Amino acid sequence: MAAWTCRASSTSTIVPFLLFFVLGWASRSCSGFGTFGYDFHHRFSDPVTGILGLDELPEKGSPEYYAAMTHRDRFIRGRHLAAASGDQTTPLTFVDGNDTYRIGAFGHLHYANVSVGTPRTSYLVALDTGSDYLWLPCDCISCVKGFNTSEGEVDFDIYSPNKSTTSKKVPCNSTYCHQRHCSSPSSDCLYSIQYLSANTSSSGVVVEDVLHLSTDGPILKGVEAPIAFGCGKIQTGIFLNGAAPNGLLGLGMNNVSIPSMLAKQGLASNSFSMCFGLDGSGRIRFGDNGSVDQPETPFYLTDIYPTYNITVTQIAIGKSVSDLEFYAIWDSGTSFTYLTDPAYTQISKSFNSAIKDKRVTAYSDLPFEYCYKISPNQTLNLTMKGGKQYNVIDPLVLLADSDGNILFYCLGIVKSEDVNIIGQNFMTGYRIIFDREKMVLGWTESNCYNDEETSSLAVSPSKSPSSKSPAASPTVTPEATGTTNTSQIPSAALPKSSSPKLISFTGALIMVLSAIFAVV
Repeated sequence: MAAWTCRASSTSTIVPFLLFFVLGWASRSCSGFGTFGYDFHHRFSDPVTGILGLDELPEKGSPEYYAAMTHRDRFIRGRHLAAASGDQTTPLTFVDGNDTYRIGAFGHLHYANVSVGTPRTSYLVALDTGSDYLWLPCDCISCVKGFNTSEGEVDFDIYSPNKSTTSKKVPCNSTYCHQRHCSSPSSDCLYSIQYLSANTSSSGVVVEDVLHLSTDGPILKGVEAPIAFGCGKIQTGIFLNGAAPNGLLGLGMNNVSIPSMLAKQGLASNSFSMCFGLDGSGRIRFGDNGSVDQPETPFYLTDIYPTYNITVTQIAIGKSVSDLEFYAIWDSGTSFTYLTDPAYTQISKSFNSAIKDKRVTAYSDLPFEYCYKISPNQTLNLTMKGGKQYNVIDPLVLLADSDGNILFYCLGIVKSEDVNIIGQNFMTGYRIIFDREKMVLGWTESNCYNDEETSSLAVSPSKSPSSKSPAASPTVTPEATGTTNTSQIPSAALPKSSSPKLISFTGALIMVLSAIFAVV
């Protein structure tokens, strides 16, 4: 299990930092955050919600709280009842489980616990469909070693090839090495990835080791997959300020991505799914092709850098329908949706014309241009190439005062200069299928608890805002190496003390992690 330590900053008392201990089971390991005594903690318990800062968790003891827990229990029981099916195409997921989490303190990206090496060590990695490489902080010159919270100090594991008996060097002549010039075929393979966020990069050498997986079905079976990944010696930009502090797992189309390597080895079909729940929870499964009746749209591929690019042919705001064809990258490594003109102008102006509420313009530090008083009853629908409708379930960002009272709402899109990106906020409430065999994107409404079928819970396109603010994300300080300054991760409040709080996405850190180029 993981070797991360969880200790108080001033004493030797062990602190139960329970980021992954959320399913209500007893264990002596927090799968990446140290060791502690036997405690039971459910995903909706106070210790978990206080640390994760997940958005819109049901209030403890409410009908929604118990409904969510029972749906989760039925889902798990349903998997065991299906044991007699003899299914030989069971999808794979990480050995510590298929759960993913949107973590406010780390930029609101979805994170998972992955285990690599022998003995296996766990890492908290961000999941990014907009890039390809898995990289881990590794014998690093510049990286985040850990962070401080009000509850103590948490140290991350740092990968080292010398500490894993299954680690191997990837030579420059390997198919997994994209380095342009090699001093010799057997020399180390170097990589360098630049991301869209300003001055954000990861660089180092490419190594090979074992990724520990498990079948994600009624019968659990361990799978050890040999993979190539980046030994990240130098991280820069937002990787030192809170985003992906312990690594990033690229899920793109290139042959160096985890889905590509699993498919090439015949361990899973060439497809994977991600689910994005309204409460910040999620799922990831490799080899998941979705259902036969799911809506789908084809990927629009370019020769230079193939991505999960789809074509939107029509938008509908309420009863107003506009024909407007544009391409957008489906990117889980981005918190919000970014659109260039004319798509941004068309959607925002159509939305503005349909809204009768008074517009709010007093907060210049907000990244959103179109904000309004009180909550609307408005829908936003996209028509994809092929004619299928994609209803954006949660297109709005709600802002509240310190007591949790709703002040106003904003249309959750941000103007972009160079690329159209469909971010996580437009994926909320869906299980998204990235089918690289059929080269299509599929989707099914889901709450991520019964993620193997269409959600049986009502998911309203214009859900009413919660009357209470969720637990605030903790303010933590990364302990970065290779720099004299440590930057503080933005807390739930916006920069001004009188500014409102974001409810749907608490925090001021807007993430864009799509790789714009890589030299490997």
